[in-house]
Amino acid sequence: MEAEVDEDDGTFTNISLADDTVDSGTAALYSKQENELFIMNCDIDGDMENQVEMEEKTRLINQVLELQHTLEDLSARVDAVKEENLKLKSENQVLGQYIENLMSASSVFQTTDTKSKRK
Repeated sequence: MEAEVDEDDGTFTNISLADDTVDSGTAALYSKQENELFIMNCDIDGDMENQVEMEEKTRLINQVLELQHTLEDLSARVDAVKEENLKLKSENQVLGQYIENLMSASSVFQTTDTKSKRK
């Protein structure tokens, strides 16, 4: 058997000679495409496992990123609520003081001395 190299794509072509006999010790030459196909077939199980692992890793990474974004959103919301709470507390103090001032200025809410009225 004689091998001829195709210079265009670098693959081997097997040429059979009429007087050649094939014995068990002779190695056969495979074309580049046949060799790649053989390697791909051998690696299918490994590739499938790798593909499943990569898909799982990708899914987990996406889930982690989503959770990070959710945590950032929640943290920002907590900060906003804290600021709103402080603002409302301050407003409540102002309103409380205003109400106390109104009550002290009004005669309706003045304490009366019952002893002095009876006299």
